[in-house]
Amino acid sequence: MSSSRRLFFALSLPDALQQQVIRWRAEAFKPEDGRPVAAANLHLTLAFLGEVSAQKEQALKTQAGRITQAGFSLNLDDLGHWPRPGVVWLGSKRPPRALLQLAELLRSQAARSGCYQSPMPFHPHITLLRAATQPVAIPPGTPGWLFNASHFSLYQSSFEQGRTRYHELAQWPLGPQDKS
Repeated sequence: MSSSRRLFFALSLPDALQQQVIRWRAEAFKPEDGRPVAAANLHLTLAFLGEVSAQKEQALKTQAGRITQAGFSLNLDDLGHWPRPGVVWLGSKRPPRALLQLAELLRSQAARSGCYQSPMPFHPHITLLRAATQPVAIPPGTPGWLFNASHFSLYQSSFEQGRTRYHELAQWPLGPQDKS
């Protein structure tokens, strides 16, 4: 048994929003466009941590518990396709500053703890399709869902019975939304 786990910090989508997104995705994309991500796996990654030892996991949980960050609303009004990694994604044209700050804080803490962080700029998104390596017709818009983030979580990614599954390990609340 491995003493490390593959972890990431993320925002989970409420169940009702997951269902709306998968219904819309089924209408907006063709089956040959890519492999749909399971509804339960829809999330917005804040910081990918990679393989993490139990000791490092505990340190990261302690650091996450010290974060005092306001909650925020995220308008899911943008779509895109990254052909090289084969990803069709849902995102926000104007991500709120609180989201960007939370991700930067988690990524910096992860880097200081020895977790490799990509040098690529943070692009908040929810992966809708994988294995989308051929050109994909991107719909002109989304329904423009509004997503209220009230907490963030630590997840474990595991491969079980031929499928990737995400398991929430811990959750931390975000403070009241800043109305300014």
